[in-house]
Amino acid sequence: MITINNKSIEYKENKILFDYIKEDAEFSKQKFLISGVDNILYDLKLTPIKDNNIIWLYDFSSERGRDAYWHSTSHILAMAMKVWFKKNHGGDEKVKLAIGPSIENGFYYDFDLGGTAFKEENLSEIESIMKDLIEENIPFVKSVLTREEILEKYKKSNEKFKIEIIEQYKDEKEFAIYSNYSKKYEMEFFDMCRGPHIPSTGYVKAFKLLSLAGAYWRGDENKDMLARIYGISFPDKQMVKDYVEKIEEAKKRDHRVLGKKLEIFSIFEETGSGLVYWHPHGGMLRDIIERFWKDEHLKRGYDLVVTPHIARAELWKTSGHYDFYKENMYIFKIDEEEYVLKPMNCPGHVMIYKTKIHSYRDLPVKYAELGTVYRYERSGALHGLLRVRGFTQDDGHVFCTPSQLPEEVEKVFDFAVFMIEKFGYKKYSVELSMRDPKNPAKYAGTAEEWDVAQKVLKDILIKKNISFVEMPGEAVFYGPKIDIKLQDALGREWQGPTVQFDFNLPRRFNVTYIGDDNKEHFVYMVHRALLGSIERFIGGLIENYAGKFPLWLSPVQVAILSVTDETVDYSKEICTILKENNIRVTEDYRNEKIGYKIREAENNQTPYMLILGKKEKDEKILSIRKKGEGDIGHLSAEEFLKLFKDSLNN
Repeated sequence: MITINNKSIEYKENKILFDYIKEDAEFSKQKFLISGVDNILYDLKLTPIKDNNIIWLYDFSSERGRDAYWHSTSHILAMAMKVWFKKNHGGDEKVKLAIGPSIENGFYYDFDLGGTAFKEENLSEIESIMKDLIEENIPFVKSVLTREEILEKYKKSNEKFKIEIIEQYKDEKEFAIYSNYSKKYEMEFFDMCRGPHIPSTGYVKAFKLLSLAGAYWRGDENKDMLARIYGISFPDKQMVKDYVEKIEEAKKRDHRVLGKKLEIFSIFEETGSGLVYWHPHGGMLRDIIERFWKDEHLKRGYDLVVTPHIARAELWKTSGHYDFYKENMYIFKIDEEEYVLKPMNCPGHVMIYKTKIHSYRDLPVKYAELGTVYRYERSGALHGLLRVRGFTQDDGHVFCTPSQLPEEVEKVFDFAVFMIEKFGYKKYSVELSMRDPKNPAKYAGTAEEWDVAQKVLKDILIKKNISFVEMPGEAVFYGPKIDIKLQDALGREWQGPTVQFDFNLPRRFNVTYIGDDNKEHFVYMVHRALLGSIERFIGGLIENYAGKFPLWLSPVQVAILSVTDETVDYSKEICTILKENNIRVTEDYRNEKIGYKIREAENNQTPYMLILGKKEKDEKILSIRKKGEGDIGHLSAEEFLKLFKDSLNN
């Protein structure tokens, strides 16, 4: 017997996987792409079938299936580029292949175009060739070559990037390639790849090339600049249409564009890439978030701490960051001694904890800090607020006893969910990152300690009926963690709260407490960030709300617009009343037409506008406009305050 997707099927010699799929009524209806045996992925045509095998089939609905589908489409793109160069520039050898992976949404391929002019409008020509290759339904054929054979093959066409990749794997003796032969274009294309791939090009039913961009080879600005083509593919044309519409909507929500338009932040090349300057509206938005964050932490028994931006290198040597994280750290000298711009807040919290001896009766100790940290990122990886070099982490650390661990982790998880829901994220997914049991030397702590910590995290998720995905081998070296991914209004996922267990720092820094046996014991230490980085979180908020923040988050809640100079004094009186009630107000007393002022306030996404003319001044009333609703009538100042507070609570 063999088992396919949990179904027992009689084993028959000399039958290939396609036979089993074809003969099973349920399987034959599905468009499977790749297979898996003993956690190794295979092409469907090359799946080993032996008695007692447990086989898994993956279609596009699975992550593994999508990866293979998108990566296979990137090969079709690369083949089309070779054809295009052959047709238009006298030979396909003029374009050099770099890499073409699947990514979170779709795929890309990097090319060295050899100085050939290639523009966004040329993508439609590449798409046309890809359609021809798909219609040919060309098989993906896998071959295994020796190091010498594959090097000779690539040296003939001077594929320097492929040669560099091969030379990187000095111990590898064999390399796999996938070939496709097009009768229409009389071309054989091959690409070095571990696979697996879909059976043939015809499995790709719909695709779209999305954009052309520049990218440095290996992400290193000192290396070749390549042309990167992004694309997406699906087994259904409507899915492509829906995705492209979502992309267009995402462009409208781009936090970099809205951040400038709404005067939230700037990044100036002349002052340094990846360093954020917050404008008054951005500063106010940060302050709203940070005040809320601090208030909620104080309610839950956290102590607020502040640690310096720099520390002697010795601190980072003790923590292990100097050895394992050095390439991401900014290191400099003061009086010939090395210092580091802090990349993390954790060691600073440990130092504060260690200033006195703690009894088990003192625990848990909870520290929280909005700590700005600095990490080196390649310039090509920087992206608005989402990937920067200086950012503020909403860090927190819980020092507790082993018996307190389950309760404290549960409290942290509940706190994280409270925070993300408060900011408008109603959907999220959860991953449990665990150690790789086959590679124990990679991790701090013993196997027994890992088992306990992983069980604590897992049991809490089960207890709370949280759907989660186990991720073996994805844990950081110092402990397992829970990652919460936030889903925004477009269904995109953003990295959100993280709850991490740490076996490493308590031992490195000798972080202990006195137990009820009057002996020293290592504390159990939990790292947690509820928002992640403030910068990335605000970038996500801007795109989630398309800049139309809810009333409580809006940097400006009310715009006061005077109709004439005669009503400026009355407008200022109203402004004073609103500010005394802690309402965030902007005033526009310019000598401009009222229609112009209203349009500007609406473009700034201001929730309420008070239009104050002669009638309003004489009758001591307010003419009120609400974002998205227009004029909503006249109210007294007292009535508007009640309306505002009611809206704030909804």
